[in-house]
Formats: sequence, C-alpha cells, structure tokens
Amino acid sequence: MSEASHPPLAPFEEGPIGDLRRRAAAVAAAIAPDAARWDREEAFPEPSWARMRDAGLLGLTVPVAFGGEGLGVVAACAVLEELATACMSSAMVAQLYLNGPPRAIDVLGTDEQRARFLPGAASGERSFAIAISEPDAGSDATSLRTRLEPDGAGFRLHGGKCYITNGVRADTVLVFCRLAGTEGARGIGAVIVEASQDGYADPVTHPKMGGRGMPEATLAFDGVRIDPDAVLVRPDPGSSRAAAIMLRQFNPERCGNAAMTLGVARAALDASISHVRSRRQFGREIGEFQGLQWKVADMATRLHAARLLVADAAASDDGGFPEVRRTAMAKVFANETAEAVCREAIQLHGHAGYTRDLPLERYYRDVRGMSLAGGTSEIMRNVLAGEVIGRRYRQR
Repeated sequence: MSEASHPPLAPFEEGPIGDLRRRAAAVAAAIAPDAARWDREEAFPEPSWARMRDAGLLGLTVPVAFGGEGLGVVAACAVLEELATACMSSAMVAQLYLNGPPRAIDVLGTDEQRARFLPGAASGERSFAIAISEPDAGSDATSLRTRLEPDGAGFRLHGGKCYITNGVRADTVLVFCRLAGTEGARGIGAVIVEASQDGYADPVTHPKMGGRGMPEATLAFDGVRIDPDAVLVRPDPGSSRAAAIMLRQFNPERCGNAAMTLGVARAALDASISHVRSRRQFGREIGEFQGLQWKVADMATRLHAARLLVADAAASDDGGFPEVRRTAMAKVFANETAEAVCREAIQLHGHAGYTRDLPLERYYRDVRGMSLAGGTSEIMRNVLAGEVIGRRYRQR
C-alpha cells in the first residue's frame, strides 16, 4: 500500500449486488466532475440523468415485463449510495425512479396503469414526482387539503402542494389528496396527474440550501380532470386505509434517503482520511494527533453502524414496502450520522473545509435536508416509539 492510499471504506460485496455497485460507481466517477456545477447553478443534472439512463440504472426496480430488471430495495440502496458519493443531486434523480412513484404504481396500480406508466420509468422517458406536502400539512400529513370533487365517473382535482422534489421537471406526479368534505385520516386517496393536463399550473421553484441540482417546486391544481383510470388509491370517506398506505409507501424512499446520506458521508470521510495523512502541522502529519485520530475512528464507526441499519431495513422489503420499524431506525441514524460525519470533516480540514474550494460544505448542505425529507427525525422517532411500545399515540 502506498503512502497516499488507505483501505477502502466500503469494499464491494461479492455477487450481483457488488457487480451492481461497480456499475453505479462507474457512473458516479463520470458525473463527479460536474457535481459542484449543478449546485452552483442550481441546474438539473441532465448529463447525469442521461448517463444513469444509458447505464440502465433508472429501471432497476421496474418489473422485467415492463422493461426493467425487477430488483428490490437492497439493489436500489446500493446504487443510490454509490451515486451520492459523487453527486447528491444526481442520486436524488435516480431515487424517484428506483423508490418513488413507479414502485407505488407497480405495487398498488392496475394492470392498465402498470402498462401505461412503467415502461416510461424503465426507459427514463417519463419524469416523476410525488406530491404530499402542503403549507399546512407537513409532518401532519393527514391534514392535507388538496381535494377531489366528484365529476361524473371521475373527479376534478383542486388545491396545491409545496416542496415537491423534481416538481419543476416532472411530467408524471403521484398526488395524495382527499375526497371533498372529509377530514383527518379518512377519505384520503392518491391519483396520477400528468403535467400536460388542463388546470395544471406552471410550477414555482423553491430555492433551497442543499441538493440544489434537484429543484423543489410548488404545484397548483385548478380543476384538473381525474379519470377513473388515473386513480391509484380510491378515496373512501369511511376508511383510513389510504392514509396508512400514504405513510407506508414512503418507506422505500426513506431507505433510499438514508442510503444517499451514507454515500455523501463516505465521500466526506474518505476526504478526511486523505487530509489527515497529507496535511502537516507542527512538523508532522495531523493524523498523528490522538484527538484527530479519535474523530476519524468515531466517524468510521458510526458510518459502519448506519450502513448495517440501512442494509437491514432495505432487506426487510415485503411486497414492495420495507418494514416500518427498521426503516425508521435506519433513516434517523443514517441522517444524523451523515450530518455528524460531514460536520467533523469540515472541522478536520479547518477553515479550508468551510470554503467552497472544497466540496465539504456542499456535502454538509446536501445531507442536512435529508433529515427533513420523507419524515423528519422527530416524526420518525414518534413512529418508531409506536412500534417499540406497541401503541400509537394520537398527536391531535
């Protein structure tokens, strides 16, 4: 081993998942040089999307019958972790294909809906978003107000959504809404909306702190026609079934969220190891100082533990949706670990880590938002407590 090298932080597994990681790592190496550009320009990473599409990564979890490879959450998380070591924004693009609306359509949809939407997911011809959050319905997701008004055999969709990842570019949006006149967990449903439809307003972008190459947007719906074949989960005023589906269908995305933060943290730790071996102060490598050795040891330990939790959660995939308890544990621990690792990486690099000359400040900004997306750490702890105690406590 040369003086400049160090042991790999995450050796590739043997077998198909290891092969898949190598495939994703090759794409990551190609997109890495432009990662800072997408952040700086707040521009969607079109070349990254094209490379991921051409490598067949976008359709990995789409069933073989519709042009994909039929793989599960474990494979998706492996790919997302590798992509995020290079560019979080690019990984977020892949996340929507691998763990987003296409998975929900596959698990919950009709044969006609699968045939209509999934081939476009496998080929990358469609671009997806999922719309749940509203100004007054964030963590309290069952307070959403976007509503379906009955109209003949179908509905009309009215209302708006905010902070929708890929909302600017998406042409196919999975929208959670409620039947007009219902409240709380009852009467919630899900519909598939296409951006070309009448009543679908031009999206408005939200500037944000990190993940800036994957814009978020406000979406507005003014009487968008929802035909019966566009209803994924039919709203039932007497049932809270769809509310449970809404929470559960996010579990693949939560696993992917955690995997992406691990990828960024891996990059931060790798940079830190190289730095403490090459940076000299007081006549010696700074890695010789015990205090800095302990930082690196703690970073590596927490990161390894987080990877095991994410792997465990992803492997609990049951019928398309991983287990709630394991997913909540993995997301909370991985998100908070990644933020801690990136923060310590900046500290280890001194003021240089705080500047934009190095990617560390971008790494920190990118992972910070992930403990808000897909369920905040506080909400995940509430969910987890309900699973551990065996009783759900009403927050209202």
